[in-house]
Amino acid sequence: MKSPVALVTGAGSGIGKAAALALAEHGYKIGVLGHTQREITAVVAEIVAGGGEALSLLADISDERQMNAGIKHLVRQFGRLDVVVANAGINGVWAPIDDLKLSEWNETISVNLTGTFLTIRSAVPELKRSGGGSIVVVSSINGTRTFTTPGATAYTATKAGQVAMVQQLALELARHHIRINAVCPGEIDTNIESNTSLRNEKQTAIPVIWPEGQVPITGGRPGRSEDVADVIVFLASDKSRHITGSPLWVDGGQGLLR
Repeated sequence: MKSPVALVTGAGSGIGKAAALALAEHGYKIGVLGHTQREITAVVAEIVAGGGEALSLLADISDERQMNAGIKHLVRQFGRLDVVVANAGINGVWAPIDDLKLSEWNETISVNLTGTFLTIRSAVPELKRSGGGSIVVVSSINGTRTFTTPGATAYTATKAGQVAMVQQLALELARHHIRINAVCPGEIDTNIESNTSLRNEKQTAIPVIWPEGQVPITGGRPGRSEDVADVIVFLASDKSRHITGSPLWVDGGQGLLR
């Protein structure tokens, strides 16, 4: 049997990078998609150095033409597509609703929600041609389990929207033997904060004193990207063959505190 092929978006760092490396270790050929050439080239080099196969795909997930071209390039290179990890996203601007600019709202929606839509829409025809497959959308506990992040209206709307998309598509795609699920991480040690702009936090913060440490299972420490990547590998594999339309919270219990 030919090696399965996986596309990972936002694969240059954080959860996306960890997922790409973990899938490569399990025998997948990887399409490493991101918007920073230096980062995705480094991830490809790491996979190749470990004996795997990978292809760098420079694309903006919110750009229809670039996403279509990237997936076509991947399929030309490796012949098929079996798994899609729709991970790319930004935190965007967190601000009071009456201070949140339309342009800031639109940017978060464009990357997180439209980008997820374009990733899935571009990939589904190839998954059908492969006879089925698995899609994993990286959402968040924000907007699905917790709603206490100050000013994160746009962000939580996109994360809730991603889970709704997963549940809607689970039934639509089942007849094509395509499963689709969401992982919803809590606090993870990544660099997504570099895509965050927090404004007027005191106007939206909830006046609550949280228990000592946000992540009970780790004694308060953030989770690791690898913790999420291991769940993604499971959802990509046949070991999760009877799971579709499900959000899995990977937060060490954090969402139950907040």
